[in-house]
Amino acid sequence: MTETSTVPPLPTADTTPPRQPKLLERMRIHLRTRHYSIRTEEAYADWVKRFILFHHKRHPKDMGAAEVEAFLTHLAVHRQVSASTQNQAKSALLYLYKQVLQIELPWLDEVVQAKTPQRLPVVLTPSEVRELLQHMEGTPGLIAHLLYGTGMRVLEGLRLRVKDIEFERREIIVREGKGNKDRVTVLPENLITPLKAQLQKVRALHEKDVLAGFGRVYLPHALAMKYPEADRSWPWQWVFPSPVRSQDPRPDARTGELLERRHHVLPTSVQRAVRDAARRAGIAKPVSPHVLRHSFATHLLQAGYDIRTVQELLGHADVSTTMIYTHVMNKGGRGILSPLDAL
Repeated sequence: MTETSTVPPLPTADTTPPRQPKLLERMRIHLRTRHYSIRTEEAYADWVKRFILFHHKRHPKDMGAAEVEAFLTHLAVHRQVSASTQNQAKSALLYLYKQVLQIELPWLDEVVQAKTPQRLPVVLTPSEVRELLQHMEGTPGLIAHLLYGTGMRVLEGLRLRVKDIEFERREIIVREGKGNKDRVTVLPENLITPLKAQLQKVRALHEKDVLAGFGRVYLPHALAMKYPEADRSWPWQWVFPSPVRSQDPRPDARTGELLERRHHVLPTSVQRAVRDAARRAGIAKPVSPHVLRHSFATHLLQAGYDIRTVQELLGHADVSTTMIYTHVMNKGGRGILSPLDAL
């Protein structure tokens, strides 16, 4: 009797098709390849989820303009959201259909538009700004001084990198501001010493992170690919880094890994600090970091600076947006003397 040996079968190639990313994952990937900010990514994904839940978890490809109109009208009529909130939801859904699903939606004529209120910006007087800033300290205090001294939006200030501050030229380069445009604004003389001290602290923190095997900061995808070591270099570090490290939800451009990074300070912490300082200073106005930007523009115009110069410093695409501050400048109800005061 001969002994036969059993030959194991050759392994077969895995013919299982790769897993297709789910809809929200596809949308996030699409947004990242087009360099949208993480805030826009989170906001758009949230609106798409709300849209799906509103229509009882139906897939968007099985819906269309009628369902989009119904959702946006619901936001305006029943939820009574602001016009800007409704527009953000509309932009998210249009992006989903046109860019991700590649489905063209007809013009949404039947949507009930949320009304845009015509309000003048809240502006602090110079004495109120002084009182507010005197009640702030630490990193939030420095950020508040910077916002008032430069006219930057809060996120523009928080996203500053070391290389964006030009001490000798006394200017700050605002990268990828609203509309994805760069611009130059003034660096106040009074902030040169505090900012240099801030950078000394940040450098020590960065060197400590590097020694611990970290120290990599987020870079836009194209830059991360072109300059592989730039994310660890000093010029690209945040001017206002977070006190703690956290996992970045965006995969690393080169490795695809989720890295532990030090993000910049969150805007909510600055907003909270400004509100608390306004309360302690006894300022009876709704105060936010953006009010400092309004005050910067108004005070420059009151000092006699040309409106075109102020427009460039603020980064407004149209001078008509800057013109609103000329209305705030008028004293006592558009400069009119009340007949009561003539008695």
